[in-house]
Amino acid sequence: MKPRHVHRSEDCRAVSEILQRVGDKWTVLVVGKLGAGRMRFSELRTAVGGISQKMLTTTLRGLERDGFVTRTQYPTIPPRVEYELTDLGFELLEPVHALGEWARKNTARVNEARQKFDAACPEGRSGSHF
Repeated sequence: MKPRHVHRSEDCRAVSEILQRVGDKWTVLVVGKLGAGRMRFSELRTAVGGISQKMLTTTLRGLERDGFVTRTQYPTIPPRVEYELTDLGFELLEPVHALGEWARKNTARVNEARQKFDAACPEGRSGSHF
C-alpha cells in the first residue's frame, strides 16, 4: 500500500498559482522559444505566431515577475529590448518539453477519444457540464 500524501490547502493554493502561470498556452510557447536563446520582442512574436502584441507583453511581464525571464533594455534609438530565460526558466524547459512530446505522441489518441465521445453523446452535451 502506498503512503498517502497529506494535502494541505496552502500547498494546493501555491501549486495552483504556479501551474496557472506555467500551464498557460502562451507561457509554454514563449518559454519553448526562449529555450533557444535570447530574443527581441518582435522576433519572439514572429516565432510564437498567432499571439497578439498585448498578450505577448502580458505573458512576458508575468514570466519576468515570476523569475522565469529577464528583460534587458539597451539605450539605443530606437530602444532595443531582449528577453532570455533565467536559470529557473531553463529548469522549466524540461517539463515543458516533456509535455510537448507527450502531446505530439498522443494527439491521435486524444482525437480518437474525442470523436468517440462526440459520436456517443446526445446533441449539445459535448463540451458542456453533465
